[in-house]
Amino acid sequence: MDAPLQFDTSHIRLKDRPLIVCDVDDVVLHFFAPFLLFIDAEGHEFLPRSFRLTGNIISKADGVALEEKDVHRLIEAFFEAQEQWQTPLDRVTDTLGDFSKDADIVFLTAMPPQFWAQRRRLLDRLGLAYPLLASLQPKGPIVRSLHGRRALPVAFVDDMAHNLHSVGEHVPDCLLINLKPDSIVHRMAPAAAAGILAANEWSQAAPLIQAHIVR
Repeated sequence: MDAPLQFDTSHIRLKDRPLIVCDVDDVVLHFFAPFLLFIDAEGHEFLPRSFRLTGNIISKADGVALEEKDVHRLIEAFFEAQEQWQTPLDRVTDTLGDFSKDADIVFLTAMPPQFWAQRRRLLDRLGLAYPLLASLQPKGPIVRSLHGRRALPVAFVDDMAHNLHSVGEHVPDCLLINLKPDSIVHRMAPAAAAGILAANEWSQAAPLIQAHIVR
């Protein structure tokens, strides 16, 4: 039996039309590339040895890998300063703007909720003023809570396989798109399951979504 959802989505008011749920980091906003610049400025570097940050971020002073708590500290410091570092992916603003004429859009970001305000300001400044949910909980139950039992198309876009698998398990009719940049860390990421569509940029993802929501 599923654990009860400890995340409130009742404040999100959807219209009677399709729903597009998007991750944010490396789907709407660049994350990994600016994060590398950020940790370099903090005196560290990333060694592409495996698909993990812990164990692969080292101090440039002595070459020692940072402990997990220090990696988490760096990530939180980056999220605190995200407005100075993160920029939108190519074509995302125009693409989502076009879709918003016929579909509801909700951002579901895997980020500590205490940095919601910083991300909200950044997205608004970029013309991406869609509802934003920030949670470290599994995404499948959250998308199911959003979409409910509506007989309308729903699509989910994320760069990480485990999030796509979670949504696929909880919302079986959802279109799943694995949109990820060609970065050193994404090349080492676990592959998404068969049946999940792949895209490297929004120009590839857009026609897949369009075909699904107008069926």
